[in-house]
Amino acid sequence: MYSPDSLKSELNAKGWRFTAQREVILQLFLEQRQGNHLSAEDVYELLGQREDRISLSTIYRTLKLMTRMGILRELELAETHKHYELSTNAQSRHHHSVCAQCGMTVEFENGSIVKQALKQVEKAGLELIDCQLTIYTICPEAKRRGWPAMLPSDWVCSRALAAKIMHGKNGTNTIN
Repeated sequence: MYSPDSLKSELNAKGWRFTAQREVILQLFLEQRQGNHLSAEDVYELLGQREDRISLSTIYRTLKLMTRMGILRELELAETHKHYELSTNAQSRHHHSVCAQCGMTVEFENGSIVKQALKQVEKAGLELIDCQLTIYTICPEAKRRGWPAMLPSDWVCSRALAAKIMHGKNGTNTIN
């Protein structure tokens, strides 16, 4: 797991500066519960609530840098923008099932997916950086209510609302 000290060391080793903004953004991700996926806009909003004023463009650049460094994972869920989460050991990667209607996200682990990815990249002489599978689904409530024709585009199921309340704004559940 990264800490401000390890981030500073790695940045300095690559000739990059360790800025207060980078430290604040890393600290925000370290404080998140497992399963919280933050967009750049979420980071901006959460930092604003804490009165840490960092421009959205600086947040985007920092998220991209931390992704390149392997500190964060960049996720494409059911929305038009990317989400980020702290990166973990490549052997224990988790994957996501996302409702295409309400965006409810369920995390799951499956070692055979990572094993297959490792097998394929080793066969090609490559090195695995990340392995993530996103399965797009429709939740039972959306299907019962007549998805897609009968639902307004901004409809959210009761399970997704409960998950948002329980796990934070991004409505992610974790299962193993």
